[in-house]
Amino acid sequence: MASAADHTSFLPPVLTFLSAAVIGVPVFRLLGQSAVLGYLAAGVVIGPFGLTLIPEAETTRGVSELGVVLLLFIVGLELEVSHLISMRRDILGLGTLQFALCAAVLGGIGLLFGLSVPAAVVVGLALAQSATAVALQLLGERRDLSSPYGQRAFAVLLFQDLSIVGILALLPLAASNGPGGEAHLGDALQSAGVAVAAVLAAVAVGRYGLNPFFRLLAASGAREVMTAAALLVVLGTAMLMEQVGLSMAMGAFLAGLLLAESNFRHQLEADIEPFRGMLLGLFFMSVGMSIDLGLVREHWLALLGATVATIVLKTALVAGLFRLFGSPWLDAVRGSAVLAPAGEFAFVLLPVGSALGLVDGEAGRFALALAALTMVVGPIAAKAIEGALARRAVPDQEPDASFEGPENAEARVLVVGFGRFGQILTQILLARGLSVTVIDKDVEQIRSATRFGFRVYYGDGTRLDVLRAAGAGRADIVCIAIDDSEATLKVVDLVHAEFPSTRTYVRVYDRVQAIEARNRDVDYQIRETFESALAFGRAALEGLGVPAAEAAALADDVRKRDVARLVLQQASDPALRADSLRSAYTIKPEPLTVPKGSSQALNAETEDIIARERDRHAEPEPVLAEAATAPQDA
Repeated sequence: MASAADHTSFLPPVLTFLSAAVIGVPVFRLLGQSAVLGYLAAGVVIGPFGLTLIPEAETTRGVSELGVVLLLFIVGLELEVSHLISMRRDILGLGTLQFALCAAVLGGIGLLFGLSVPAAVVVGLALAQSATAVALQLLGERRDLSSPYGQRAFAVLLFQDLSIVGILALLPLAASNGPGGEAHLGDALQSAGVAVAAVLAAVAVGRYGLNPFFRLLAASGAREVMTAAALLVVLGTAMLMEQVGLSMAMGAFLAGLLLAESNFRHQLEADIEPFRGMLLGLFFMSVGMSIDLGLVREHWLALLGATVATIVLKTALVAGLFRLFGSPWLDAVRGSAVLAPAGEFAFVLLPVGSALGLVDGEAGRFALALAALTMVVGPIAAKAIEGALARRAVPDQEPDASFEGPENAEARVLVVGFGRFGQILTQILLARGLSVTVIDKDVEQIRSATRFGFRVYYGDGTRLDVLRAAGAGRADIVCIAIDDSEATLKVVDLVHAEFPSTRTYVRVYDRVQAIEARNRDVDYQIRETFESALAFGRAALEGLGVPAAEAAALADDVRKRDVARLVLQQASDPALRADSLRSAYTIKPEPLTVPKGSSQALNAETEDIIARERDRHAEPEPVLAEAATAPQDA
């Protein structure tokens, strides 16, 4: 039987990582630096070359790379195939030029410093890569991923992730000599065929199988099963791509892209986000742990010069290419700065090159330390460049005309709830051509939305992570149109607390909830039957021969009286402000206009009811300015 010590043996390293994160990241954020730098510094401190709290950096590398995998999945979710096609010029053109030019220049410098041709090629290719995790984290912190320069930077990163497949296939060919080259070529072609077949299979399953799969799970109502299914899809696709020679990150991006147009994308993003954040932080710490401080002390001057030179060269080269593709100078420098650090695949290419004999041990260790240091210094340089450019930015700078943002990337209206009320509401918004995001947790409503042509996503609007994933922080207005009164008020509280600049428009159920909504300072609220009842009454008057103008004036007068009474009730009824009494408190139906006479009974039973009511209210209640309470369900 396992001892208690066996069960708790995993706790010390976990507690070490958590402690390093909660100390390091806040410190660097207080200093005005990126969270990436905090994770990297924490990794240096706890790693084998620091305090040796974690003796082996490689023990965490496999798990930590899942952070990059989940990051690429979420990025894929936020894109659409049509938008990806529109980026083909930047992906194939700008991405190819960036990678080839940076690899050639950095490899050429390696030749000048005595590297062999094969070693210079491997080092140049490794350092020409950019840190996907660092770049996307910086763009995310700035909220610039959907900006023109952010999209161009992402196109470059995407090309680099695609290129790693060909590079890993060509390195064995470069290492082969003599007659074995044909065999290597045949193996490479076979691997490429298997990879293409795997991609096509994943696309077919994603296109025709994932939506029905998630629809079935959502109908079960088990939230944890949806989370498990999301992880299954992401990690399963990543593992499949790795088995056929592609990168796990590329597989995760493909999975996200296949689900980008799914009705479940926002719920999936909300479910994955906590895992992504923690594992990505672990990845950055593992990079910090891999920095050989002994080698840094021994060659500190050379490493410092090489780190600065690499960042400056890549920034200058990529900025020039951004300008060549039409970006303004400010955007070109911003984009090149986030792409300056060497990428995660440097920690893959350099060990493979060393194992194949293309790079000797000393040069490989130096290049690995250089790649890690660029990831440490790069965010600092990007932060400094961004600050300098912000002071010199031109407010009226024209946008990049060649950029086409993703469809619905910045929806102006987020509608929570797609029932009868929400369906009519969205009809009006879409008729005006507004960009609308709708979320609902009823699978049947989502299925119905396909007949309307709306994009409605599966998600629980009372969850903050779902609201954030659906774009509540970027929307101008959040329209809350759900039936559950408590859930409605919970959404209002979340939006006001987390997205104070977003306005709230609320459909409320009755008068009690209307007052509660007013107490929360919503920007607009309407009772679900009030306006329709007024319209009904106005039509009835017209049917009785009352002129249309007079009928409209009477309806408007009733509306004004009702608002006046609502304000008085909000100020005078303490029970409506007490959360503990909210569920039990009701408002009695009362007329808005003083009756001309008393109620008359038509039978004995009714007479008894009226008599008991008169006895219970022997002392009449005051009437306030001819405005009493309206029916509760109005």
